[in-house]
Amino acid sequence: MLTTKEAIERRRSIRKYKPDPIPDEYINALLDAARLAPSGSNAQPWRFKVVKDRESKLKLAQAAFNQPFIADAPVVFVCCADIKGYLDGTVSGLQDIGKIGAIEDRIVKIILNRNEKMKTMRIEDIGPRIAINIGVAVEHIVLRALDFGLGSCWVRLIDEQMIRDIFGWDENIHVVALLPVGYPDESPAPRKRLQIEKILID
Repeated sequence: MLTTKEAIERRRSIRKYKPDPIPDEYINALLDAARLAPSGSNAQPWRFKVVKDRESKLKLAQAAFNQPFIADAPVVFVCCADIKGYLDGTVSGLQDIGKIGAIEDRIVKIILNRNEKMKTMRIEDIGPRIAINIGVAVEHIVLRALDFGLGSCWVRLIDEQMIRDIFGWDENIHVVALLPVGYPDESPAPRKRLQIEKILID
């Protein structure tokens, strides 16, 4: 099994996949990795749709501005934020965190006040604010996939409303990304990355 360092270094964006199916136990392990991710106030707003059928994958590829490799992956995770789940989960999560004394009461009050203000916001404005939580969970999937020899590719170029229409979801579900996953049929070279000194701010 890879170390975390090895997984981070070996991860690539894979856009060519072998047709081999992914065992259900692997898929469940990837979802479990996402489930264990941290989130603000432990709200855990991530929701995933696991798509395997060809017809739905073709529709997702179209919703991603006709990127055909999405339909070629054995599995596509539709990575979403449950907005109501976030607002409700923030309250229950804070109660649990407060009971064990992990954060001060004043911080609990600040977060709860912000949570109340968010309830008055337009629903389309809330989704992007909580998307970072889903990003953390998705990256857990991306790195865990390497343990099974699987590759993946973040896809953010999407028509969110088209995806909601495919599955009949309302605006409470904010689609953050598509994540096609499969056994790689390519070995991309490492992409150029900035040196550490370039990412530090004076």
